[in-house]
Amino acid sequence: MDGSSEVIPEETTGGRTGVSSEPMEMSPDGQTAQETAVLPEQDPLAAAKEKEGLPDAGTTHLDGAGPPSALPEPRGAVSSPRSGYGELETQQRSGEDDGRDSSASLVWAATPGTLFQEDRQACLHPLNLSWVLGYNSSLAVHSLMDGEDRVLLYVSSHTVVIHDVLGNRQYHLQGHTNVISCLCVSEDRRWVATADRGPDALIIVWDSFSGIPVRTIFGSHPEDGISAIAISQDGKYLATISAGTVQRVCVWKWTSPTEKPTCSTELRPEFGYQDYVIFNPQNPYEFVSNSKTQVIFYLWGDAGLQYGAPFLSSQTFNSMVGRFSQSVFHFNNSQALTGTSAGKLVVWDVVGPRTPSKELRAKPHSMKAIKLVQMQKDSLTVLKVFESCIVTGDVKGQVKFYNGQLQLLTCYSHSSVGPIRSISFSKTPPDPPGASPACSDSCITSSPPFVTRNFILSTSDATVLHVATDRKNFEKVMEEAKKAVNAIACHPRQALVAVGSHCGLLKVWDYQQTKYLVSRIFTEGGIRCLSYDPEGYFLAAGFTDGSVYILDAISLWSSCKEFKFSRGPVTHISFSHNSEYLATADEKYSVTVYKRVLKNGSRCWEHLAGLHSHYKPIRSILFGVQLDSNKPRLLSLGEDRQLVEYDLNSSSKDRLVILHRNRVEQSAVPLCLAWYPQLSTESFILTANNCYKMKLYNTTTKMCRKTLLGPTYGSPLEKIQILPTTNPADPQKRYLAYITKDKVGLQILPVDGNPHKSSAFICHPDGVSDLASSYDGRYIFTVGGNDCTVMKWEVNLNALDAAASLGGEGLIPFYNLLDGGREGKFFRELEDYFYYAQLRSQGIDTLETRQVSTHIPLEEIPSVMRAMGFYPSEEKVEEMINEVKFSKYMDTGEQVTTISLGDFIKLYVNHRPAFGLSMKNIQRAFQVLGYDNEKGEKVVDRGDLLLLLQCRGEHMTEEELAQCLTTLLGKRPGGGGSEPDTYDPSGAAALTEEEIPKEITAEIFAADILGLPVAGPEKNRKKR
Repeated sequence: MDGSSEVIPEETTGGRTGVSSEPMEMSPDGQTAQETAVLPEQDPLAAAKEKEGLPDAGTTHLDGAGPPSALPEPRGAVSSPRSGYGELETQQRSGEDDGRDSSASLVWAATPGTLFQEDRQACLHPLNLSWVLGYNSSLAVHSLMDGEDRVLLYVSSHTVVIHDVLGNRQYHLQGHTNVISCLCVSEDRRWVATADRGPDALIIVWDSFSGIPVRTIFGSHPEDGISAIAISQDGKYLATISAGTVQRVCVWKWTSPTEKPTCSTELRPEFGYQDYVIFNPQNPYEFVSNSKTQVIFYLWGDAGLQYGAPFLSSQTFNSMVGRFSQSVFHFNNSQALTGTSAGKLVVWDVVGPRTPSKELRAKPHSMKAIKLVQMQKDSLTVLKVFESCIVTGDVKGQVKFYNGQLQLLTCYSHSSVGPIRSISFSKTPPDPPGASPACSDSCITSSPPFVTRNFILSTSDATVLHVATDRKNFEKVMEEAKKAVNAIACHPRQALVAVGSHCGLLKVWDYQQTKYLVSRIFTEGGIRCLSYDPEGYFLAAGFTDGSVYILDAISLWSSCKEFKFSRGPVTHISFSHNSEYLATADEKYSVTVYKRVLKNGSRCWEHLAGLHSHYKPIRSILFGVQLDSNKPRLLSLGEDRQLVEYDLNSSSKDRLVILHRNRVEQSAVPLCLAWYPQLSTESFILTANNCYKMKLYNTTTKMCRKTLLGPTYGSPLEKIQILPTTNPADPQKRYLAYITKDKVGLQILPVDGNPHKSSAFICHPDGVSDLASSYDGRYIFTVGGNDCTVMKWEVNLNALDAAASLGGEGLIPFYNLLDGGREGKFFRELEDYFYYAQLRSQGIDTLETRQVSTHIPLEEIPSVMRAMGFYPSEEKVEEMINEVKFSKYMDTGEQVTTISLGDFIKLYVNHRPAFGLSMKNIQRAFQVLGYDNEKGEKVVDRGDLLLLLQCRGEHMTEEELAQCLTTLLGKRPGGGGSEPDTYDPSGAAALTEEEIPKEITAEIFAADILGLPVAGPEKNRKKR
């Protein structure tokens, strides 16, 4: 039974579907990619004809099949107005942006190879992507250049990489904020279309000659992004399929400025997840897509987008069909072919009366399966039509060529080639063209001799090979990690970076020369973490099976037998400053220490002791140096909020001694740890928590000395690392590198809460696993875990300093963090409260002469904070007061007793919640503490709430609770004076029962008891 549909076009532009009747207007996309129109020097008459909706000379029109189709362009030529790109009209209005015109002329003048001929622009950002290792092996790898040139195009996370293999150069097309899910390349290799999945999904069309984005389509599939994309043979149209549960198919005339598709339709879920689409090379108004179980044929034009879904099962031909992989159109007839996992080809053809007239094109629902051809036993993974050949790739790494009658012409295979993911041919035949083709292991040739072009193979196990068809040559171009890459470490003295993956592959690269040096494959388990010792002699690796290897840093040979004392996957590994100790942390919340000892006249490593020191995941382990000696000290930080310091001197075999255990957070969760540079007379440990706060703790007392607002770029800091000193002339000028969930950034030290002193860039949208910095601080490396990529970022500290300077000096950045800024109502209220606090401290009703000051006593800090809407806990109040009180103690030996307005603003900005009060936090608490009432609401019993407030956390006395509730409920006695009243607790119990309901919801608690403003939806729930 067939499924078919016919949909009216969503929008027609000009006189006919998909033809623009006005000059194209582009707007720059500041967030993602600068969008530029291609501006050919068009013939005025041709432009006028196009505006009027008349066919241009040199185009042909398929009656009844849609818009005019361009003649094919000569291969390898620069696109001209008559080659399908004439709709990109010249913008000649006065006042046009010079930058846009300049970019457009770069596109028009670009030729193959231009990309790498131009000098790289100066690095304008604090971090600039310099090199990418690894790629998405589930997407195709394309060959862009002719002959022996090895210029590849592939996807790494959210970046398109154009890689000149022989020239050892890369160019990066950056614009997507989500991981790229699909891409396609035009026949002439000039236009590259990419699309992604996720929020704010984009379609971007790039000019591969110049690297400039010429078109960005926003909101194409806002639900879930795009799963498949294809470009027509003439390069004018795109077909996209959404990634949602109900998939939407769209056709785009990308050279038109409209943000809406020419036509579209929705597919039924029973068709399966359509993840492959391709145009008919002979007709741009026809394309096919397939899922694992269903092939769908489409035809679009003035009547809209029609589709047919022919039925096929094992009963159709009494033979197993298998799961579909890819589909293509036959090169010289009306048939289409689909490869299957059973090694078969399904042949589709038009069933029904035929007519020689072009006017009656075959409708898509006329396509039926007419034949099932057994090609081989192994699963077919790739199916292509190339010139007059049908080409297949399979799970055994074989590439086979067939003629139009599906007779085998030749085969290329090699024993080391894995399942083939894509095949991409060079643009011109090999030289000389008369050589007979061959394959490494087996080859069947036709008569007369068959000649094909060199091609690029990519496999599902992340290997790319170049196949020279005239020399029986399979040459490995790239071999990357097959599984997640979570481990990275930089050599402390040389330009070397070690990268480890879950497939057990350990590679060392020279990041200056960008070349691979040495590798080793571990079959026992996946590599989870890496660390060089400070001298650069050893490389330690922690594995997913709990084992630890200590390797020679150059040869990667084991320095000793592997250790296996961890009870779970090793998550962190680190050497002491003198290379005497090695410590690891694992997923079972244990810390294990190894020691280098002298045995039989030689030094070797042995297990010292281990300890289950945390009860939640360990976030960091850190070696340091004791202040009064050169002996190492070891700390670990866990999500249990415990900072644990170990006594290495007192520890012995199988006995790891804890020196101190300190709770560093009250409610927030600490996420990372680092030694703060010696920028003052006091030594600090720096932590960052999940509330976007950074904290400085005294290294000796572990007392919290300062709380500061950290970078707020969508997610908290996951890992931090102090960059090595880059300027010996100014050792006080230091910087911090960090990663969040999906970004990498830099922070100027000292940290003070100024948001302009930090910046961040998306590095791995699906999650960044780790970072490392080069020994000279010039580069930062990030690894993306499941995206299997490593990114090398060039550091430009001057750009970061310039951005900080533009943000203003002194208090200006902090004024801007207040609601309304320096001139706003909020600031005026703060001034009023500040001066009222001065009056309170001197007595409201005193008759003595007032002492006007710019400071208030520290005791008034909590009152003013609460008046401004920030309600700190008692522990937070103590931290704030101590922060100011001891701010100058190390320098002067005296305590500070007052605070100025400027310092108070800094204190307020740094300590208040980064994103204000949230109703979600209260609702989350009620989810934990409450129960479901008869209405299905989460409620807390009034008695239970009062009991919790008196017994848990910073518990209140009965008198304090009664005083607080009567004040909140507005029933507190008093004559309205400004002085604090003497409170009489009598009647508080009756008032509580009268004013507070028996069952309290989160909304009642927030609005009726605390008196906080509640948003509309919550108000409605409260009324119910």
